[in-house]
Amino acid sequence: MRALTVVPRRADTATLTDLPDPTPGDGELLVEGVTLGICGTDKEIIQGGYGWAPSGSERLVLGHESLGRVRHAPPGSDFAAGDLVVGVVRRPDPVPCGACARGEFDMCRSGRYTERGIKERDGYGSELWTVETEYAVRLDPSLEHVGVLMEPTSVVAKAWEQVDKVGARSWYDPKTVLVTGAGPIGLLAALLGAQRGLDVHVLDRVTDGPKPEAVTTLGATYHSGPVTEVAEKIQPDVVIEATGVGQVVLDVINGTAAYGIVCLTGVSSGGRTIPVDAGATNRDLVLENDVVIGSVNANLRHYTAAAHALATADRDWFDRLITRRVPLSRFGDALTPRRDDIKVVLTLD
Repeated sequence: MRALTVVPRRADTATLTDLPDPTPGDGELLVEGVTLGICGTDKEIIQGGYGWAPSGSERLVLGHESLGRVRHAPPGSDFAAGDLVVGVVRRPDPVPCGACARGEFDMCRSGRYTERGIKERDGYGSELWTVETEYAVRLDPSLEHVGVLMEPTSVVAKAWEQVDKVGARSWYDPKTVLVTGAGPIGLLAALLGAQRGLDVHVLDRVTDGPKPEAVTTLGATYHSGPVTEVAEKIQPDVVIEATGVGQVVLDVINGTAAYGIVCLTGVSSGGRTIPVDAGATNRDLVLENDVVIGSVNANLRHYTAAAHALATADRDWFDRLITRRVPLSRFGDALTPRRDDIKVVLTLD
């Protein structure tokens, strides 16, 4: 079978590799890959900045945004040949830590978790892959065209769950959410905000193309002006920050309504400094009971929530989100950004 592999921490090593077909172990599904999402993490690994190969291997099979069709399921499992499935990314610390022992492996305290296609476990970027039944999530067959969005949707489902948990410390009745960044994570966060009946605002730099259209089709409001002006105007109760841009992060922290909650989902790059009035920021956080939280990855219940969000959304909207489908044989094209790209996926079948 063909697989997209890379030597972690070495740039320009991504290639299609012929590997033996996998043999499922006890309690594992054998799955035919259908689609693979490409995200910033994959690009960072390909550029040599990140990633760990499995023990004893030089190369890592890439891909954590999966979608496949079951070829073989173990007897007595809840799966059958032909089922559409997504594989969960993270596996708990084998020791395990307290969080992992309770199924909260997305909140691992020790850092000894592993991740498919990222950290010490081969990913889903191959024509065939295996996955443990307890880490496979079945999708409705009608989601075949969009099911590859399951993993990023699980990430924002967790982010919204975290916002709700923080909000519940007191009376909580949010009306307005600002999402910064109209990439896949930002747009999916906006989708879940719209499904909650909130007044959704999305801010991004571009002024035309598919992003503004995707936002307005949700019934949300698109902005491209300075984040300080937008935040001052709408006074968001919740901010989902999906850019990772340092100045944007600081501006939204200082721009919420009282009892505001800022959830950071974008990962910032280091090495840049910006001036910060730490005293003013601290004053606002304390006097307004504001909260800033970080959120990454997802556990099984977030995948379930993501499946529900996808199943209840307008299917036509996802055609605006997935802007290109590229065959695995031309994976290099998928890695080369185009002006109107939002989400690019590889087709594996």
